[in-house]
Amino acid sequence: MKFFRKSKLMIAAVALMLGVTFAAGCGGQKEKEAAADLQGTVTASGSTALLPLLKPAQEEFQKKNPKVTVNIAGGGSFTGMNQVAAGSVNIGNSDVNLPADFKDKGLVDHQVAVIPFVFITNPDVTVDNLTQQQYVDILTGKITNWKEVGGKDQKITLVHRAKSSGSRATIAEVVLKGANFTDNAVIQDSNGAVRAAVASTPGAIGYVDAPYADNTVKTLAYNGVKYSPDALTGGQYPVFTYGHMYTKGEATGAVKAFIDYVMSKEFQESYAEKNGFIPVTKMKK
Repeated sequence: MKFFRKSKLMIAAVALMLGVTFAAGCGGQKEKEAAADLQGTVTASGSTALLPLLKPAQEEFQKKNPKVTVNIAGGGSFTGMNQVAAGSVNIGNSDVNLPADFKDKGLVDHQVAVIPFVFITNPDVTVDNLTQQQYVDILTGKITNWKEVGGKDQKITLVHRAKSSGSRATIAEVVLKGANFTDNAVIQDSNGAVRAAVASTPGAIGYVDAPYADNTVKTLAYNGVKYSPDALTGGQYPVFTYGHMYTKGEATGAVKAFIDYVMSKEFQESYAEKNGFIPVTKMKK
């Protein structure tokens, strides 16, 4: 009798293990089938500050979902919000919070990353750090020569963004705090164009989100603090904003799947930090 009881228990255990394996196999198969069934085109426009994050997301998502095409364009945060509100794109990428005049447009916010910004200069500039007030004085046109902030006798050329830019709105809010930019500036239509102009113009200064700062330009400290992820999350470095992906109404289908992928732990931990962004989950409340 004991033998039969043991045999029954062994059979039950094996059946249970097979059932779990079968269920797991079915789950994986269902995921593959879901990816195979997902199809269509996702269109997004707006913030160029978010492009270094969304370009790898686009590539990886399309690998996982071969029947989906994701098209991402720049144009500036306000352009993205206007286009998604008008229904001409599925997603409006932005690095500014939804302005009051968009509140009644039915836009849904998906906060996807923290975007750090840095001030950059041409490599020939000898200044390494500016205080917030010195940045304000340069951006408003009060200071026009590097010798006024401890540098050499050299004209300051300000390179920055158009009014449709979320990067410009972030600097206006965080740094200028209500003061107005000088009109005596070179205007560029993207972070990449700002970097290129600063790199090629002696005495130039501009601002870009951190992923764009490379060895063609010099990155300045802010109030004595050099940008780093730890300085930002620790509260010492204040020049940052949140990246948003706005949809008109709740996202569905391939659009929802793409946004979910960008916000997923897999993508955030593997790609966000590697490409110069900070996961929202790392910010201290």
